[in-house]
Amino acid sequence: MPSTTRFFHARSSTRTRSTALIACFLIGSLAFILGLFAISRQNIGGGGYKCSNVKPRSVSVVWDRHQQDNLGSDDTNKRHKSMGFVGIQTGFASAQRRKSLRQTWMPSDRQSLQSLEEATGLVIRFIIGRTGDKAKMSELMKEVAEFDDFILLDIKEEYSKLPYKTLSFFKAAYALYDSEFYVKADDDIYLRPDRLSLLLAKERSHTQTYLGCMKKGPVFTDPKLKWYEPLSNLLGKEYFMHAYGPIYALSADVVASLVALRNDSFRMFSNEDVTIGAWMLAMNVNHEDNRQLCQPECTSTSIAVWDIPKCSGLCNPEKKLLELHKTESCTSTPTLDSEE
Repeated sequence: MPSTTRFFHARSSTRTRSTALIACFLIGSLAFILGLFAISRQNIGGGGYKCSNVKPRSVSVVWDRHQQDNLGSDDTNKRHKSMGFVGIQTGFASAQRRKSLRQTWMPSDRQSLQSLEEATGLVIRFIIGRTGDKAKMSELMKEVAEFDDFILLDIKEEYSKLPYKTLSFFKAAYALYDSEFYVKADDDIYLRPDRLSLLLAKERSHTQTYLGCMKKGPVFTDPKLKWYEPLSNLLGKEYFMHAYGPIYALSADVVASLVALRNDSFRMFSNEDVTIGAWMLAMNVNHEDNRQLCQPECTSTSIAVWDIPKCSGLCNPEKKLLELHKTESCTSTPTLDSEE
């Protein structure tokens, strides 16, 4: 007879000890998890923690031609004001993606980009770290000089450390720009800035907003936490809501709270979107789900288009961006302020 059947009979002392050990394991593990969660709420500011008028911490921005002089200034009024700041996360292997973006929804010359920013209230920049490869840095600086649409972060550009880059991005953006929303976007999506502007401009009752195309995923997604899996199976799968990684936005109050924290107070997971989602859960922010941020094709209301769920972004973005831009539904349809 299987051992799982004998588990439910308590006459044998061996079975009693086994039952007691399992019970102790469950209780101890649950207590440990609750303790971790309590600590994270204390560190990250649970229960709606909010900082106002905080100065940026641990921000080091290498290059932003128009705003770099404002870093370290005590006069916060010098921060460039905008309705939203859109940081397009990119890397050293993505030069062709950036070229395709500049041929489609993002203007390639400084004057046209400035006109788009004035029309939409959105400042748009590519975000990238540094590398020790002198040849790659040289090529990047040529691109920087030509297009003037970058912010360089003083961190090493590594795919395995995207959560650290994301945190550095929000801190740098907050230091440079006084915006109502800070938008993280990937360089492999087709974006309609005019429609994103309307979405960000809507009246909201919550000052701490986490806006994105929301999904639910397992709490225990980090490989280092695999030993939790048996417990989560026994207790019933735990899930929390977080935004898909290709694009999401945080309100100014949320970013201010992130900026105020010490770098070593953050729990980093292997996935960037899960990491942000965990922080937002601990901060008790308002989750705003908008499915127009994850559309598989251009429509009269789509804001961001990418190949969900096939790819995390557009599949073959260098080519697909150009193809989408040729379609009337992507470029010529009027901007509609649709309700969900």
